[in-house]
Parts: sequence; C-alpha cells; structure tokens
Amino acid sequence: MSDVEDYIKSHMYGTPQVKPDEKREFLGNFRERVALALTVAQLRNPKTEALVSDVMQRYPQYHLYLNAKLSQSFITTYMALAVKMNYEFTIITQEGVRVKTEGLAEEDMGLTIADPKKKIDRPIIL
Repeated sequence: MSDVEDYIKSHMYGTPQVKPDEKREFLGNFRERVALALTVAQLRNPKTEALVSDVMQRYPQYHLYLNAKLSQSFITTYMALAVKMNYEFTIITQEGVRVKTEGLAEEDMGLTIADPKKKIDRPIIL
C-alpha cells in the first residue's frame, strides 16, 4: 500500500528534493559545494569583478552560476569574463531558485561559483 501512496505523491508533488531551500538560496547548488556566493548588493561593489576573476583563475574546475534576473549589465560583464577565461557558466532561470518576476532584492543571490560534483573544503566567501 505504501508503494502506491509513494507513487501517487511523487506524481502529485514531484520527486522529493534534498535540501530544496538551500539549493534555492545558492542558485541550484548545495552550500557545501559553493566556493563563492555574492548577493546583488555585493555585485554592485566595483572591486567584485576582480575578486570573481581571481577565483575563476584559481579554480578553473568550478562552475559560475548567474541569476537570470540580474540587470543585463551584470550578466554581460560576468558572462564575458567567463567566455574570455573559457570558464563554464550557467544562467539560472528555473522556478524556485530565488528568481522573482518582480526583480531581485539586494540580499538575493546574484552569483555563485561552485563545484558541480563534490564538496568544497574551504569556501572563499559565503
């Protein structure tokens, strides 16, 4: 009987997720895999681009994630940086990943750099 219930629930509510709130906060990543996480307010700092570039140079095996609701100037800047450095990146647009239709708040996550496969021992900035 519980197999039938599990089947019905999985089709009604979708496949259960591990730590969905954490993944929403960090643009689809688990906190333990994130090396650098910057809010929209932190991205406004002019020194941030140099920091992101430095992290990308040090850790070429990681992946850059950008929130699709960022202003086009931020997306263009960091996407161009990733292309220039041949760095893998993804623009996150999926539902439930703190991507709001009315725009972003200053405390919403704007950019993360994470290892897509394993836990990171020493995160840089969270």
